[in-house]
Amino acid sequence: MNLHLKPIRVVIVGAGLVGSTFAYALQLSGLAGEIVLIDVNHARAEGEAMDLLHSTSFGAPARIWAGDYADCAGAAAVVICAGANQKPGETRLDLLRKNAAIFAQIIPQVVSHTRDAILVIATNPVDVLTYATLKLSGLPPQQVIGSGTILDTARFRALLGQHYGVDPRSVHAYIIGEHGDSEVPVWSLAHIAGMQLADFCRLNNMVCDQAALDNIFERTRNAAYEIIQRKGATYYAIATGLLRIVEAIVRDQNTVLSVSSLITDYYGISDICLSLPTVVDRGGAERVLRLELNEEEAARLRASADVLRRAAQAIGM
Repeated sequence: MNLHLKPIRVVIVGAGLVGSTFAYALQLSGLAGEIVLIDVNHARAEGEAMDLLHSTSFGAPARIWAGDYADCAGAAAVVICAGANQKPGETRLDLLRKNAAIFAQIIPQVVSHTRDAILVIATNPVDVLTYATLKLSGLPPQQVIGSGTILDTARFRALLGQHYGVDPRSVHAYIIGEHGDSEVPVWSLAHIAGMQLADFCRLNNMVCDQAALDNIFERTRNAAYEIIQRKGATYYAIATGLLRIVEAIVRDQNTVLSVSSLITDYYGISDICLSLPTVVDRGGAERVLRLELNEEEAARLRASADVLRRAAQAIGM
């Protein structure tokens, strides 16, 4: 019996609203024994670490500190939340050039201290920055994961659950492609209790209104814009989504999550990062699952990939 097991270390790069909220969710979960915050504003990281440390008296114990890139050594996961924020009226792709420049500084420093950690990217535009991280890091593709449409899928299921009066956890439906305006709802595979939505409605005396479903997708796609307009940023839901990804990694759960990773030979799509249901375990993005999409969904997925490929090419990737 090994009495000297090392604690699980998770490093968070970027101690802004998303990074600090994720750190708080991580601390409450008890998932990590060591939480390291790295930020260009070291004083901010110190303040967040101090505040989080004080909460351990009420929850799960953990070592929490403001560190530097050398602390990435031995980490199970390094979660990148650093970058410029999305402003009202600004699309995720508008952020690309400035955040790509920030990543060009961050990623080489991370991998200079670890080539074993799984890199989890949260910064927008997440799909292109996941692809950029893959190129900048030189890591195997499975070790680089973007949060992708994990949040869009959660929003989609929450709204469908609200519409049909069931727990969102009982709804199985995916948003795939870009985490952004070209994302794709997979209506053909959406189901509740093993029944496709039309069958669920028919058998349970409910109206299956396509206009209402279209509205649910529009609200899903536009949710970030609506939240940013009202409060300036989104961070609670993405923080819990990041926690779910990291949990699947450190506990080796083989969980199917709609995360962004390198895609190869998928409905004619290759060499770009976008979201598809993916088995996530200790090795990272273990495998991307093949979906039986209808012709319209496959065409929309290819169009989404084209949007992302043009964006990647615009920054020389």
